[in-house]
Amino acid sequence: MLLAKEILDKLTAIVGENYIFTDQETRNHYGHDETEDYVFPPSVVVKPANTQEISEIIKLANDYKIPTTPIGARTGLSGGALSIYEGIGLSMERLNKIIEIDEQNLQVTVEPAVITQVLRETVAEKGLFYPVDPSSMGSCWIGGNVAENSGGARAVKYGVTKDYVLNLEVVLPSGEIIWTGANTLKNSTGYNLTQLMVGSEGTLGVITKIVLKLIPKNNHNVLMMVPFYKAHEACEAVSAIFRAGITPSALEFMERDAIDWTMKYVEGINITIKPEHQAHLLIEVDGNYPDILMQEAEKILSVVEAFEIDEVLFADTEDQKNMLWKMRRAVGEAVKSNSIYKEEDTVVPRYMLPELLKGIKEIGAKHGFKSVCYGHAGDGNLHVNIIKGNMTDDNWNTQVPIGIREIFQLTVALKGTLSGEHGIGYVQKNYMNIAFSKANLELMESIKRVFDPNNVLNPGKIFPDND
Repeated sequence: MLLAKEILDKLTAIVGENYIFTDQETRNHYGHDETEDYVFPPSVVVKPANTQEISEIIKLANDYKIPTTPIGARTGLSGGALSIYEGIGLSMERLNKIIEIDEQNLQVTVEPAVITQVLRETVAEKGLFYPVDPSSMGSCWIGGNVAENSGGARAVKYGVTKDYVLNLEVVLPSGEIIWTGANTLKNSTGYNLTQLMVGSEGTLGVITKIVLKLIPKNNHNVLMMVPFYKAHEACEAVSAIFRAGITPSALEFMERDAIDWTMKYVEGINITIKPEHQAHLLIEVDGNYPDILMQEAEKILSVVEAFEIDEVLFADTEDQKNMLWKMRRAVGEAVKSNSIYKEEDTVVPRYMLPELLKGIKEIGAKHGFKSVCYGHAGDGNLHVNIIKGNMTDDNWNTQVPIGIREIFQLTVALKGTLSGEHGIGYVQKNYMNIAFSKANLELMESIKRVFDPNNVLNPGKIFPDND
């Protein structure tokens, strides 16, 4: 899509000549995220400095009906930031300030390009805690977390992004600037536009400021890794831990292949894994009273000992804890860096995890592909990396999509849904009719039309091509 010189001149007048790019290298750079190997370069990359500039850009795009895609840190796994219709690539990178930390009200106001880990570390210096911790937290941005309703390892106890968003400044597709709510912990005033924006994947508005709730920081944690001889028993143990009255701060599942991939390709991990171990649970409890945490850890140990497990590893030092977390967080990276793959983000009620894992393996065997499974077992969120391996290109292109559809059909049959934290974006949109009826999808699309009648903002995402 070629943009007329008139349009480029107007964009330059808004942001300045140093913040508009039409060269192929820059366009390619902003035309991909971490979603497989897709590249969709925008026609032009624009880097605004503030809300007002974004408003002017969006108004221009709306007037001329130019597709416009908000682009964050590009760590996403569903293609949400891909400019599939070219147009304007709206990079948010210059909006990267922590505006205010309100220690009295336990709130923080940030711009969207603040790195999640930077925010966590900054508020921690003041004894505060922002719990949401996606695996990519060292590089992903808060704005993208809000747009995708990101989760992470500690969502099982503390919740996901939506549970911490109090208020948003948003530029609507018309260019108008609004605040969606109020900086209050309770709000029963009209429709909840704040939560409508969370998880909307940049299709309803451009988020320019975010007010987040914080909580006091816990001072202690206990981390253990439990090896299981049977993968399905590791899944069964997850529900058993909660039924015993314990809510861990993290409860992660890694099947054997996930650990093998990570230990092979990621440096600095020194853990003994026996050949007969099929899966591991990484379990953390946290709080302010070490004695209570040890009691909880002992209760968890008594639960998992009812299954076929080997010796439990208790992390004794911060270095050992960091190593275990590095292993868990690096699984996806190890697979992505060393194989052609597709990643799906299934989620079911946690008691259904054994059935989900069993079904995924059966579907893979049926269609000739292998999978590496891991994820946030404590909230039923299982990531499925489908590995090409020795599959022919023809089978990869024909059998795998059929298998993915069957995996999602199984997930929905188990009372789950398509994505727990990665979003739908570009790559999952044609599976949406598995999870939703025609009436559901028409209602969602009607909301999109109310906000964005010209379909300017991040078009081609979420909704099926042939719904």
